[in-house]
Amino acid sequence: MNETVKNLTERKSCAAFKPEHISREEIDEIVAAGLNAPSGMNAQGALLIVVQDDEAVAELSELNAKAAREMLSKVNPAAAAGFPADPFYGAKDVIAVVAKKGATHIYDGSLVMGNLMNAAWSMGIDSRWIHRAKEVFESEKGKEILAKLGINDEVEGIGFCVLGHAAKEKPKTEIKPNRVFYL
Repeated sequence: MNETVKNLTERKSCAAFKPEHISREEIDEIVAAGLNAPSGMNAQGALLIVVQDDEAVAELSELNAKAAREMLSKVNPAAAAGFPADPFYGAKDVIAVVAKKGATHIYDGSLVMGNLMNAAWSMGIDSRWIHRAKEVFESEKGKEILAKLGINDEVEGIGFCVLGHAAKEKPKTEIKPNRVFYL
C-alpha cells in the first residue's frame, strides 16, 4: 500500500496525552503541512496559532471547557456538569486554526485541520481535533488573544489540533460499512 494512503487509513485520534511537549522542529513540519492545504480560489485565509506555553494551553483548554458547558447546559445540564475539566486530553501542544471569513473559509480551515492531523500521524505524533474554536474566539477573552497576536481580520475559529504522544494506546475505530456508493 502507498505510504500516504497507509498513514491516512491507519490514523486515529488520541484520547490521553503524555505530559511532554513535542519539539519546535516537529511543530514547524506539521504547520508546513497545514499551510499547504488546498483552499477555495487559493485564498489561503486560514491562520494557525501555535501554542506551546503551558499557561496559554491551559487557558485555551479552560475557555474551551467553559464554551462546552454553556452549550451543553442548554440541552443537557447533567452532561454540562460532568464535562471534563480538560477538553484537550492533557495535550501540551496546540495549533488553533482560525480562518478569514469568506465563501469557503470553513472548508478551507477544515482542510488545514486534516493536513495537520495527518502530517502529525505520519511523523509518529498523535493528535485530536477539538471543536468549539468558533465559540472560544468569539468570546471576549478569545478576541483579546486574537488582538494580542495582531489578528484584526474578521475570522472564525475552525478547530484546535491538540498534539503529543499517546499516554495509552487506543484501538483504531472500526469503519462503518455501507458508506460508499458508486453511480
